[in-house]
Amino acid sequence: MDLRQLRYLVALADERSFTRAAAKVLVAQPALSQQIAKLEAEVGLPLVDRTTRRVALTEAGDRLVGHARRVLKQVDVAREELADLAGVRGGRLTIGTTQTVGSLDLSALLGEFHRRHAGVDLSLREDLSVNLARSLRADELDLAFITLPEGPPVAGLELRRLSSEPLVAVLPRGHRLAARGAVRVADLHRETVVTFPEGATIRRRLVEAATRSGVEPRIAFETNDVARMRALVAAGLAVAVLPRSDAAAEPAPRAIDTVPFDEPGFGHSVFLSSRAGRHLSPAARAFMELTLAA
Repeated sequence: MDLRQLRYLVALADERSFTRAAAKVLVAQPALSQQIAKLEAEVGLPLVDRTTRRVALTEAGDRLVGHARRVLKQVDVAREELADLAGVRGGRLTIGTTQTVGSLDLSALLGEFHRRHAGVDLSLREDLSVNLARSLRADELDLAFITLPEGPPVAGLELRRLSSEPLVAVLPRGHRLAARGAVRVADLHRETVVTFPEGATIRRRLVEAATRSGVEPRIAFETNDVARMRALVAAGLAVAVLPRSDAAAEPAPRAIDTVPFDEPGFGHSVFLSSRAGRHLSPAARAFMELTLAA
């Protein structure tokens, strides 16, 4: 078996589709299928169950994927260590990001990195922080901007705090709470709420604070789009909870007001994270240094 076959098998395990796996590793589907068949012939066992509509691995396939991931990680580490000798000249840098990165201008940061290191192939993946943490641990990402607080969800990760800011209530102009100097999460009882999908850090913080107050938020709208969230508030359809920087970001709807929370520990922190113990490539280290400087 060779490394190419192992990479194909891992891609198939991740995508559960020959078509998507082939696209992920940038080969034609027949070529990927042929290499998987050759690997099965070499090990003398079926690795893929082809009798179902959705691709599934056999027990042998699952076991080999586990070994393949470890082998491929070690190969990547070796390449990264050799790349250290050459500096930041090329390679691939895969970065994950949550929707809410505070006042950090991620697009400008990526642009500046590309200007300095044009030979590095950049890739960006947006997802919930809990999913990004999982991808970091699986070495599917080099670095990620996440908002998870310290605790079990970030076990096995190194966190570098980039920013901290308060969460604020985003209200339609003229709302009954808009004239207050501060509000509590309990004040949102019976209010229609727009927030992020289940699993998002801010939503979890909102629900936890509401539970402590003995109330339950009435979540009617879910979106990852902060601009749409603010537009729904401006239309009078809901209230929202956002980091202060996102609530005030341009272009801001005119028909909204923001009020701070008087709620202990009710804030939002952004971390640049990586897998603990991972040897970072020169490109990853350069991006980290640029981010911390920014």
